[in-house]
Amino acid sequence: QVQFMESGGGLAPPGGSLRLSCVCSGFPFDIYTMSWFRQVPGKERELVAALNNLGNRPTYVDSSKGRFAISRDNTKNTLYLQMNDLKTEDTAVYYCNRHQAFNTWGQGTQVTVSS
Repeated sequence: QVQFMESGGGLAPPGGSLRLSCVCSGFPFDIYTMSWFRQVPGKERELVAALNNLGNRPTYVDSSKGRFAISRDNTKNTLYLQMNDLKTEDTAVYYCNRHQAFNTWGQGTQVTVSS
């Protein structure tokens, strides 16, 4: 079955960095565009960044552009998100999924940006 295991979140100060990882299983990871999403309590889940199957065409929403970098290792079925220059508004639970998301989601990883 489709599974996502996100990790790497934690507490970081404003201006700090974190690197998220997401190990995926149960589907052919290397043929799909994959994405990172995030959700704040009381709000809808939102797209953060996406990456095509070959890993050479990243796209970012305005809030992550210039600060985040999405990457993937198709040999490890793993998606990454390097987050730099973190802001308090980046605080959220971060999830990965296929860009056209499966109904299944992982537990996510909590990112808290605070001084």
